[in-house]
Amino acid sequence: MKFGGTFSSTQLIIHGWYEKNLRDLPMRQTHNPYRTWVAEVILQQTRMDQGLPYLLNFLNSFPDVSSLASASEDEVLRLWQGLGYYSRARNMHASARYVLEHLGGEMPDNYQGLLKLKGVGKYTAAAIASWCYGEACAAVDGNVSRVIARLFGIEDAINTPSGEKQVLALANELLDPSDPGRHNQAMIEFGALLCVPLSPRCGDCPLREHCEAYNHDLVDRIPVKIKNKKPMDRWFYYYMINSGGETILIQRGEKDIWAGLYELPMIESKGPLGDEEIVKKNLPLILQESKNAYSPKQTSIGLLSEPIRHQLSHQTIHARFLLVETDHLPSPLPEKWQQVPLDQLDHYAMPRLIHRYLESVKI
Repeated sequence: MKFGGTFSSTQLIIHGWYEKNLRDLPMRQTHNPYRTWVAEVILQQTRMDQGLPYLLNFLNSFPDVSSLASASEDEVLRLWQGLGYYSRARNMHASARYVLEHLGGEMPDNYQGLLKLKGVGKYTAAAIASWCYGEACAAVDGNVSRVIARLFGIEDAINTPSGEKQVLALANELLDPSDPGRHNQAMIEFGALLCVPLSPRCGDCPLREHCEAYNHDLVDRIPVKIKNKKPMDRWFYYYMINSGGETILIQRGEKDIWAGLYELPMIESKGPLGDEEIVKKNLPLILQESKNAYSPKQTSIGLLSEPIRHQLSHQTIHARFLLVETDHLPSPLPEKWQQVPLDQLDHYAMPRLIHRYLESVKI
């Protein structure tokens, strides 16, 4: 690995570019550690244009760590609905309660202390510590890893321990200790706007003369990443069972995707089912979960949705929805079933898959 520039000159070039090109983002207008933490968590693995409305809404609802800690998990998840990666919301909620109960409501003021918060990893801790407290630690996210890998010509996979170690060491060597927060923001912005994953803007890059990947025609090959395993396929069949202006919701358990969120009654199969199987075989199985005899006098089968493909990071959900109208629901309801008025469904946090279906049937 050969580098065509000096660390000090590279700092100056990146900082100069940043001052001319930085975006006016809400999180750059405050050094409040709580608000910075919320911004970092919400905007992880989320496009800026999608995440900003959620960020502003979240901070409006929970402006400080005390208000977040005092909220119920359902309230937090409802505001998070549509963002995905719901464990981020649950971890942040748990950490807010920890800060309130064990740290007197004050956020940790250093890198090591921040790492103790549930869900806070090396990048988030470094981003908060450098931006809010001026601690000299490099914040390395996907954008920064890409810039470092191309600039220094790292050919090891950056998502392996060896690659990560090289990137972090070089990022810390390049770090400006006099203003680490500004430096980290500049590096992130450089990767987000200029040194992008596909078709990077090398013609506009002020570092191209020093860039190992550019000078050796390796831009389209660096950074190297080991591909993730193929997502697992799952088949979910949902039943919206309505009666008298009410329907049924079930809260998902803690050991699967969408933990703690609400969904319609569902059966999972090992593969795709035909229309007849969905209607005639699975509906009775769901309705018969009631321990007492249940025999509605009138049941009408409504629209069966077309197959819907919902992509998660490690799973592909193949879903279909069946709308059912019945004259009454089981009484008492099966365990874990909740009878909910249709006009109150928006009070419950649901996976985006369910929410989109409800929108499509005008619920």
